Amino acid sequence: MFAVNDLLALGMMQALIDGGVRIPEDIALVGYDDIEFGESSLIPLTSVRGRHEEFGSTVVDVLFDVIAGEPIDPIHRVFEPELVIRASSAGRPA
Repeated sequence: MFAVNDLLALGMMQALIDGGVRIPEDIALVGYDDIEFGESSLIPLTSVRGRHEEFGSTVVDVLFDVIAGEPIDPIHRVFEPELVIRASSAGRPA
């Protein structure tokens, strides 16, 4: 299962465990945003870590260019996420 964020994944994890589902033996669980609580949960949560710092600095650079009145060409940037594998998925814990 993939959750749109780690908090939702942790809630899903609790509900699945309460329902007798074994993680990751019966189902793998992955969240998104790699919050601290995910790493330290009962079953450490596999998560997708975004490049928030890189994204933020790029936005600020573009904003300063706009404020300075510089012409802005269409910008296309790719911020590659990172899969942080932990015990909630079938992969090896990090």
